[in-house]
Amino acid sequence: MERQQPKTMEDPKNRHKDACKAGSAVDAELASAIMARQFHPPVTGPEVWEGYVFSGLEILIKESTDLYGAVLWPSAMVLCHFLENNQDKYNLLDKNVIELGAGTGLVTIVSSLLGAKVTSTDLPDVLGNLQYNVTRNTKGRCKYTPLVTELIWGQELDQRFPCATHRFDYILAADVVYAHPYLQELMDTFEYLCQENTQILWAMRFRLDPENSFVDRFRQCFHLEELYDLPSLSIKLYRAWRRDSTTKDLREAAKH
Repeated sequence: MERQQPKTMEDPKNRHKDACKAGSAVDAELASAIMARQFHPPVTGPEVWEGYVFSGLEILIKESTDLYGAVLWPSAMVLCHFLENNQDKYNLLDKNVIELGAGTGLVTIVSSLLGAKVTSTDLPDVLGNLQYNVTRNTKGRCKYTPLVTELIWGQELDQRFPCATHRFDYILAADVVYAHPYLQELMDTFEYLCQENTQILWAMRFRLDPENSFVDRFRQCFHLEELYDLPSLSIKLYRAWRRDSTTKDLREAAKH
């Protein structure tokens, strides 16, 4: 009778190391794919341009280096990459979408190319450059013309976006959380705009402690699901929805 060899117990430390290696490989591959979407167009004048490829189209973005909100940060690329590659679950076609802190407009542009009805918002001093980029890259390309409008977080929300007439399927935000003094106003804006069945897709670059503290406060008001974790870029992508609403996902989960 053949003697069976005793089973050896796998060292948990080795399993952890293997998991870390696998996670690092996924992170590196995804980060590389995202950053590969950027290209540098030829310099033709004093203006600063950046190029991107989404939805099979070249997008040219004019940056304004003297305005913090008019520079494109990598979080926007992460969110755009996710939207294009997950249309089976997050189909923006004919959906009402609002972007907070649109900056140079890349997320607004890509969302519009994917068929969304987009309201693109930011501070008054950013709107000129934002409108230029959005118009330049969406005219004749999109089903719906994006609306670029002013939104100061926490101010006149009920007047500018009455709940009865402004219902959004998605709230999009990229790199709106950093060490600025308006985090509470941002939270108030998320809470006001996020109605029943609204989903938030939010890409965030972690820099300092205020970002971590904001996430903790955010969890008190919203369910939070991590979609991407990219340590090499210090960026995470979240999906969120109201804790006091009955979303489609929750209704479906209740059936099982």
